[in-house]
Amino acid sequence: MENAYVLQLSDQKFQDLYLCFCGYAKCEPLHSFGPAVRPNYILHYILEGKGRYYVEDTQHELQAGQGFLIEPEVQTFYQADQEEPWTYLWVGFGGSHAKEYLKDIGVNSRQLIFRCGHAEELKQIVITMLKNNTSSTKNQFLLEGLLYSFFSILAQDIDVIPPTSANEENTYIRKAIEYIHNNYSNNIKVADIADYVCIDRSYLYRLFRQNMDQSPQDYLTNYRITRAAELLSLTDLPVGGVALSCGYRDPLVFGKAFKQKCGLTPSKYRKKNRRDANEHLQTNQDILEKL
Repeated sequence: MENAYVLQLSDQKFQDLYLCFCGYAKCEPLHSFGPAVRPNYILHYILEGKGRYYVEDTQHELQAGQGFLIEPEVQTFYQADQEEPWTYLWVGFGGSHAKEYLKDIGVNSRQLIFRCGHAEELKQIVITMLKNNTSSTKNQFLLEGLLYSFFSILAQDIDVIPPTSANEENTYIRKAIEYIHNNYSNNIKVADIADYVCIDRSYLYRLFRQNMDQSPQDYLTNYRITRAAELLSLTDLPVGGVALSCGYRDPLVFGKAFKQKCGLTPSKYRKKNRRDANEHLQTNQDILEKL
């Protein structure tokens, strides 16, 4: 789960470079996105905390002050740290000169990771974008100017981080994560994951402990419970249905696992989350004003 503020645009008035969407999110531990392919360029910038970014067969460990580029039609996956989950902002954009402008500031398919010391300026640009969320002609020009300002700040103080070479271990982890995300709703075991990746269970365990700070079983359980929490929050699916959708055939086992991670039974979590969500809707604008 993540506490996010998002602006999505549908009409594009400009051609060279234009804003498609932007956002600001404070993520829960191990919150993840992907594996997924996006149609636009996206620049993420980390304001607080840590996380991991996987692209192709390379894993990047990232922290506050760093950012990463997602390119169109490239499969990526990124996840917040368990102990220090990140807060980040992002801008999604396109345009006939988008690739050229990224190259001008030093970011491209070979240089996806960067540092920038102007966190507050980048944050204020995105917050201003979010506050001007109507499709008036005035706002279209304003958002276009803010996007160029975002690029301008990066161009002033960007330090591109050299790429690390893909290795066999990263490939195994990526494939294991991909398998979990595609099959968590089934009754899969760690042995199934190891078989899919074509390595033995003990080696898979060591790789996860070294690179993910948790075992494969812990990762599978955490991912299932995270998805279950989203279903409980966003749907009216019965608890038994949520359990089945997340790979638990026994609702009692699901309830015990959920309470161990979240501190509440699934039913109580749903009730509390719905109440909190209603309160959150009333205060979102006030919070955004203070960011």
